[in-house]
Amino acid sequence: MYIVILAGGSGTRFWPLSRAARPKQLISITGDRSMLQRTVERILPLSPKRILIITNHLQADETERQMQRYDSVPIDVIAEPAARNTAPAIGLAAACIAAIDPSGVMVVLPADHFIKNEQKLRDTLVFAGQTARNGFLVTLGILPSRPETGYGYIEAGLDSPRECNDMAHEQGPFPVRRFVEKPPLAEAVRYLDDGNYFWNSGMFIWRADAILDEMGTFMPALHQKLMQFMAITTPKEDALLKERIAALYQDIESVSIDYGVMEKSSKVQVVPVEMGWSDVGSWSALPEVVEPDCSGTVCVNAAGHVAIDSSDCLIYADQRLVATVGVHNIVVVSTPDAILVCDRDRCQDVKKVVEQLGVAGLTTYL
Repeated sequence: MYIVILAGGSGTRFWPLSRAARPKQLISITGDRSMLQRTVERILPLSPKRILIITNHLQADETERQMQRYDSVPIDVIAEPAARNTAPAIGLAAACIAAIDPSGVMVVLPADHFIKNEQKLRDTLVFAGQTARNGFLVTLGILPSRPETGYGYIEAGLDSPRECNDMAHEQGPFPVRRFVEKPPLAEAVRYLDDGNYFWNSGMFIWRADAILDEMGTFMPALHQKLMQFMAITTPKEDALLKERIAALYQDIESVSIDYGVMEKSSKVQVVPVEMGWSDVGSWSALPEVVEPDCSGTVCVNAAGHVAIDSSDCLIYADQRLVATVGVHNIVVVSTPDAILVCDRDRCQDVKKVVEQLGVAGLTTYL
């Protein structure tokens, strides 16, 4: 089994802690290890043949530095010259694996997710790998706990959908009927009631040759470039790998793997799983990874918090003491050079701050 970790995101919703050179996956929000390091550590017990981390040129040096502590398995840090969404990144990783092991099973994981039950993840990946070896494209579907409008959904072909409330992953995999983008609330409520919809985790298991074949069918331009790349590249110890990747990425289309392949392929299967998952998409996700206090407030990395008539706040304090008086449902984030204060219900809009800083030319804060 090969592990591919997608670690090139910008994490703009976690500004000002997350920056261009040290985005969300490379920082620690709740502990001493970064989210990328936690991702690597949770899959090491699987004894993978190799770990490939796909990042970008701005983050490659820090990614390399953080990986130095792991020596039990070969780890390759591969830098994309430009962000082109998940399909090219996954295609690049598949090409590198297929060049040495065409039928090798590859697990694709985001670098910045939180998983409470890590053993359940490992067990599910092993189980899903059995289906992947038969040529299917397998994705993990998270059993929804609420009618979430911020996630994409997967509709599965279940005979008895309502039985999925007590479903173990051994009851799958199931064929995928369709992928659904972030739905309005009424639709999300219906999905929860129907019982055959799962949150799209962005985690995939397939053989390297299987995903490349499907790219050949549905993304022929990308597939052609990948075949040319494979014909001249030996990923291990290739001194010209950086130049070859740059050539591969010339004029390449920016497409997600969901849109490019998964929504079109008839070979997609979903394995439902409940493992305490969160994509930690913004500051509002902190209560999913840190237990709130009796007032509903989460305070991390602070010297202390004095609360006077305050509740339901999210605080990251950079080792400072924070006092809140008469405030409710707000986010306060303090870093050495910037402070964010926002309504807890507007955390998704923090990315707009980053956009405004870029327009204003305030690159020091990006």
